[in-house]
Amino acid sequence: MRWHAEGPYEVVFTTRVGGVSEGPYASLNLGRKTGDDVERVDENRRRACAEIGADAQLLALNYQVHSATVHRARAGARGDRGDGLWTDDPGLPVLAMSADCLPLALARTDGTAPAVAVLHAGWRGLLAGIVDAGVAALGDGPLAAAVGPAIGPCCYEVCDDVAVPFRARFGRDIVRDGRLDLWRAAELALTEAGVTQVERTDICTSCHPELFFSHRRDGKPRGVQGVLARVA
Repeated sequence: MRWHAEGPYEVVFTTRVGGVSEGPYASLNLGRKTGDDVERVDENRRRACAEIGADAQLLALNYQVHSATVHRARAGARGDRGDGLWTDDPGLPVLAMSADCLPLALARTDGTAPAVAVLHAGWRGLLAGIVDAGVAALGDGPLAAAVGPAIGPCCYEVCDDVAVPFRARFGRDIVRDGRLDLWRAAELALTEAGVTQVERTDICTSCHPELFFSHRRDGKPRGVQGVLARVA
């Protein structure tokens, strides 16, 4: 799924289709720490990077911890604890992974200083301020954002420990009949942070086992998809 952001960007939201992994990881699993065969994961990442014309050897990704930490990407970086990466270096691919949480992409759209960011945003990250951190990392100027496939309000049942702070932050309607609308929460957070254009995919990862991995639906073992981007 390609996002056509204004500017010199290549951005895709991956599905589980088109890779070489097998069993519960079939087939385009991008996560090494899922228990999948590492060589297969590396081939899947190579294929995903090829979709945006990027060199997989340069791929940067975090050790994701449901935080509000956004790092400037370094070519080939692995293991830094955080949930966002940004870059203005042409050709440097950045990846954020998810399996029900929100994959988000941000891009500068003024045309003068291209930069892109990818974020992993679950309920903890949204409340912690991952969106504000991503926007701050890209700095001044108009920004656009895309909200990728994630668990939808059709399936995301939550208890009061999640519902209460979300209602306090985003309004009572953000949780209806015990189900949280992550898509809407992300859109509100992005708009409040100053993002002028927000596109939503509104595809539920839990509802589509043929297309997406889902932690809520499948538990473990299972793979992850993600959002992959570079400045062209």
